[in-house]
Amino acid sequence: MRFCVSNLCVSRGRIPLLGGLDFSLDDGDALIVRGPNGVGKTTLLRTIAGLQPPASGDIEGIDERLVYSGHYDGIKPTLTVAENLQFWSQIYGQDGIDTGLDSFLLTDLSDLRAGVLSTGQRRRLALARLVVTERSIWLLDEPTVSLDDCAVELFCKVVRRHLSRGGIVLAASHVDLNFVADTLELEPYRVIESAVDSFEEAFS
Repeated sequence: MRFCVSNLCVSRGRIPLLGGLDFSLDDGDALIVRGPNGVGKTTLLRTIAGLQPPASGDIEGIDERLVYSGHYDGIKPTLTVAENLQFWSQIYGQDGIDTGLDSFLLTDLSDLRAGVLSTGQRRRLALARLVVTERSIWLLDEPTVSLDDCAVELFCKVVRRHLSRGGIVLAASHVDLNFVADTLELEPYRVIESAVDSFEEAFS
């Protein structure tokens, strides 16, 4: 099923950041959005994810197919690795976590509390949520932050598998990722020169 963005304008607060965005992704497609800090990458992803309304334009084909991974790991430190994944699996109406554990080499850590994990391990746990939700559209904001080279390749392997099964990936990233994807530079869609006005936008 095609996922489409048509004449989309996004804003932060009441300040327009990007306008006139048009793109579509079919099953198996990936798109990397790029641009300088403050251009609106995070705002674009949050808008598509439904976390804030668009200033104008249309987003079609999302329905219940989407899962969003932002800057924050969003894991519960007092729960174990397995319990964190079980929580997210159940939230999304699923009942299995083994694939998520295996995909990000977390099986041997499954009984550890998330609060004792290293920064990179916590990030791998956050990304494993993508797998256990079984959603087909992944929106990813700088997914490889805090990952070493081996973990980045592990992530890319998971993405390649997701795409091969008809999944869709839309990601903001400053680094080159080892999977086939088109690139959308956001600078030409900038509406105004905008200041970086929040911690979150500073990483967009």
